Amino acid sequence: MTVDHRAHHLEAVRAVLSTMIYPVQYAVDLPSQAARWVSINLASHEALIEENERLRQQQLLVQSRLEKYAELEAENKRLRSLLDSSVKVGERVLIAELLAVDPDPFSRRIVINKGTHDGVVTGQSLIDANGVLGQVVHTSPFSSTALLITDPSHAVPVQVVRSGIRSIAVGTGSVNTLELAHVPNNADVRVGDLLVTSGLGGRFPAGYPVGHVASVERDSTQPFAQVLVKPSARLERNREVLLVWPSKPADRAKPVPPEPKKGS
Repeated sequence: MTVDHRAHHLEAVRAVLSTMIYPVQYAVDLPSQAARWVSINLASHEALIEENERLRQQQLLVQSRLEKYAELEAENKRLRSLLDSSVKVGERVLIAELLAVDPDPFSRRIVINKGTHDGVVTGQSLIDANGVLGQVVHTSPFSSTALLITDPSHAVPVQVVRSGIRSIAVGTGSVNTLELAHVPNNADVRVGDLLVTSGLGGRFPAGYPVGHVASVERDSTQPFAQVLVKPSARLERNREVLLVWPSKPADRAKPVPPEPKKGS
């Protein structure tokens, strides 16, 4: 051993023995290495799953916020359009939001979030940025029910802008169709004519757009033509509406008494 320690004669023998027993050492150490590898990979896999779940939740949150921002942008556009139309109307107006829609397929009624507490009265007209929607038929302190112009029981006096002919636009129960009642066959009504409220009857102020003539059918065997109208208002797509108060007629100016003469 002393000679080997100094001369290293057994170094080659040790190298051969180390080479021979290396597979045994590797085999003995393999289970622990495998366990360590599995543990590391499982931990990485769990971390990836947790990260993916966190990222998925963040994505849903961001997407929901983007959808909310898009809805707010659309609402701002609608409100801006209503405000622009209120300037054009010139009467006192109030913006109201829809609370409910009548599910009856043969009725066209909506519930809005304004009532007598806000000054709403029965018979008050509703409009949007494009035209006439309907009128209030029932009020309560904090909500009201309105009848749309397409309801079968609704009628609004109208006038053809081009020719000045007056008629009554009645609801058909259809989502987007009105009909002019008792229009003579020889009446000057054409497809595309704009109809506005005539102001007769006092329910609707004059000059509000009602719709455009969509079709005119004349039958020589019938006394009246069938005239269908497409409403101007977005009847089935509004979330906000304008309640309109007709402008009061200006008070007549009181005569100014003459100034007293000097010395009297």
